[in-house]
Amino acid sequence: MDVSIRCHNRVLLLLAVLGGLAAWLPFVNYAPNRLVSGESRALWQLFSALWLLAPAILLAMSFLPGRGAQVATLLFTEVLFCLLIWSAGRAATDLVQTGSPLARTSPGSGLWLWLALTLLACSDAIRRVVVNPVWRWLLHAQVWCFPLYLLLSGALDNLSLLREYTNRQDVFNDALAQHLTLLFGTLLPALVFGFAVGLWCYRHPSRQGPVFALLNVIQTIPSVALFGLLIAPLAGLVQQFPELGRFGIAGTGMTPALIALILYALLPLVRGVVAGLNQVSQEVLESAEAMGMSARQRFWQVRVPLALPLLLRSLRVVAVQTVGMAVIAALIGAGGFGALVFQGLLSSALDLVLLGVIPVIAMAVIVDALFALGIALLKVKHHD
Repeated sequence: MDVSIRCHNRVLLLLAVLGGLAAWLPFVNYAPNRLVSGESRALWQLFSALWLLAPAILLAMSFLPGRGAQVATLLFTEVLFCLLIWSAGRAATDLVQTGSPLARTSPGSGLWLWLALTLLACSDAIRRVVVNPVWRWLLHAQVWCFPLYLLLSGALDNLSLLREYTNRQDVFNDALAQHLTLLFGTLLPALVFGFAVGLWCYRHPSRQGPVFALLNVIQTIPSVALFGLLIAPLAGLVQQFPELGRFGIAGTGMTPALIALILYALLPLVRGVVAGLNQVSQEVLESAEAMGMSARQRFWQVRVPLALPLLLRSLRVVAVQTVGMAVIAALIGAGGFGALVFQGLLSSALDLVLLGVIPVIAMAVIVDALFALGIALLKVKHHD
């Protein structure tokens, strides 16, 4: 009898192969202080060689057919993800007991790669198992419940990144507040101006070309250059009208950063508004008119709600873009997590760089996830 072996999940197969390579990379790096690289320790050296079976198990799962295999893959990769984080905290705790108080245990390249691979495997399994977008979102969110518990319980406190946070907690909190100020200070005005300009372009199609050309030019200017271009005009404006300084307006700091970020946000928002309003079918509008709706009612009760998903997608892009670009705004004194990143780069302190980078990534992921949830709920509502 001819028995053929076929791979049913090529994505998992690739991730398993990469996981096999990650098992031999440094899991943690142990250094006598925060300024030196130290020595590397592999996961199987710290705990047990049984960890080398994890890539083999993933490899075997890629050849299993059916929905049950995908559910098993999801459970295994989620447990593996949680165990990796717990093992990092445990390794740091064990190593700190044998070293000096200044010693640092930082995550190694193997740990970062393993975490990325397990998250990708989880996401792929969720996509294969669940169709409903809301349930997909919930399954993605529950993956982080146990790691969040480990973080809040103090199981990870001996990792170098958490020790850096403990030493700079006040600075970190100020950076968080400044980054959130940049985010919401950009999104709210950009949404108002973007919707107004988009509505104007929608009602006057002949003006879309010049408006989009201008916004495209702004979008192509590098962020550092745009921040720099705004310093001189704003400084001159404050010098001419000193009372503006009482409202916090200055040539450097938040003011040029917010102006630049709002300008960058306009192109995707205006395009989203115009495209969303134009995508509404004429048949739907004719049906609304036949029901006795006025032109204003058809616009606000029919056209705008149907255009909302596309507008949310544009706002989603802008929000994630703003979280990342706000890091560069630290170069002109706007603060935020960019200040920690550049301070760490100047002092060659990798932990300080990560203390600024990882919250930015986490904030971008959270913002993206919240918009994804909103869009998923809109889809479910429209289907109902």
